[in-house]
Amino acid sequence: MKFDISVPLLGFDNIKQVELEKIDDVFMKMVSCEDAHISFTLIDPFVLREYDFEVPNNVKDIMEIDEKSNLLILNIVLIQTPIESSVVNFIGPLIFNTDNNKAAQVILAESTKYGVAEKISTFLNK
Repeated sequence: MKFDISVPLLGFDNIKQVELEKIDDVFMKMVSCEDAHISFTLIDPFVLREYDFEVPNNVKDIMEIDEKSNLLILNIVLIQTPIESSVVNFIGPLIFNTDNNKAAQVILAESTKYGVAEKISTFLNK
């Protein structure tokens, strides 16, 4: 499934469109349509922890999000060996509006209860 990037990805302003590929029930791969060498492994944060945040109004407007929108929320994960050493960026969630194929990254406020590099092992076996 392809998505147009409506709000630039932090550090990757040149990426305008991405494709999501399902790896399994927990992980997905996001690949830049402009440069196949740029890809990210994403994780469904809800399988790891309770996770909620408010989508800023300007992002809602740009992505045409309303209360009926079908959203997919994913977070970037840096895969390590062993997998328990992998880290998840909970402070920069990616939002995908599956109704209109628009995507954006939101950077949560610094006072958030989430971290930029939380070890996945913290949430396993809970």
